[in-house]
Amino acid sequence: MQAGCFVATHAWIPLQTSSDEGSRRRLVVRSAGSRMELSLTRPDDWHLHLREGDLLHAVVSHSARHFGRAIVMPNLKPPITTTAAAVAYRQSILKALPPDSGFDPLMTLYLTDNTSPEEIKLARKSGVVFAVKLYPAGATTNSQDGVTDIFGKCLPVLEEMAKHNMPLLVHGEVTDPNIDIFDRERVFIETILSPLLIKLPHLKVVMEHITTMDAVKFIESCNEGSVAATVTPQHLLLNRNSLFQGGLQPHNYCLPVLKREIHRQAIVSAVTRGSNRYFLGTDSAPHERQKKECPCGCAGIYNAPVALSLYAKVFEQAGALDKLEAFTSFNGPDFYGLPRNTSKIKLRKSPWKVPDSYSYTSGEIVPMFAGETLEWFLSDN
Repeated sequence: MQAGCFVATHAWIPLQTSSDEGSRRRLVVRSAGSRMELSLTRPDDWHLHLREGDLLHAVVSHSARHFGRAIVMPNLKPPITTTAAAVAYRQSILKALPPDSGFDPLMTLYLTDNTSPEEIKLARKSGVVFAVKLYPAGATTNSQDGVTDIFGKCLPVLEEMAKHNMPLLVHGEVTDPNIDIFDRERVFIETILSPLLIKLPHLKVVMEHITTMDAVKFIESCNEGSVAATVTPQHLLLNRNSLFQGGLQPHNYCLPVLKREIHRQAIVSAVTRGSNRYFLGTDSAPHERQKKECPCGCAGIYNAPVALSLYAKVFEQAGALDKLEAFTSFNGPDFYGLPRNTSKIKLRKSPWKVPDSYSYTSGEIVPMFAGETLEWFLSDN
């Protein structure tokens, strides 16, 4: 048995917001005629790609409109491997924000074979770096500089992170080409993550963008507060058939790749039953259209403009709207040890059409569910 884990209409709807039975808030669901509104504490996005340059300027306003904070991924070219680089990247994000935006980018470092324990100390002292991201080398976009041997080269850094209570965010897939792409998350858990937590039981870990029932079983076997997971709209709503229906669908291609329907159902069940081990992480990953629609298209789904609408759809379909606020707004900051947001947003049940694309200086970006009609809309009032 591993350390830390056991392989084992007008209405006020009560919402439990933590494991403490005495800690409760109320989620407002109002119906005005045929229009329903949902009042939520402003959500955060605990897994976001903002890119840089023109692309950053094109997409950051979408996230800033919907979310109070976001954990920003460091896989740029070159990657954000130092605290100084993270501070500089944060400044470029702040400069790209709309006037008077209160959006707060929470920065991360890109773990490499050469990251030092001293860099972790600097990151913690900076007040702007909140986590370190593990990309197995070659696992996804701009991961070529990632870790090649976590046990042989990274244990001193991870030990330092555990001392400072700094989470490790993992892209949980092995990169062995002999392992079927649909099995890579399960094998990562068995061969890397589980053994790692035996060695470092006090290390906080977030499994990013989980895709399988194997991940759900593992997370729920671990001590509460030590291992958690972010969950994306695409992995709650789509299965691997969505890659091929009506022809090859490049805008549904992401990594980790979409899985079988039984896995999607397992993740929906885990998230909508109210566990505090799961929280919102869009993995919104914009690419210029031509880089998606080409012989070797990039992995990534741009969902920032539609994510809240889609999460609401999932929870409504599961009869669990009373659990939505904890997932979007409470579980993430609680895990990171940060205060919850105090401002509110309103989601209105009102049909709206997702734009076919968003134009910017260098081309256009196709969002998730482009051209389709969604039911929940972020109200500006």
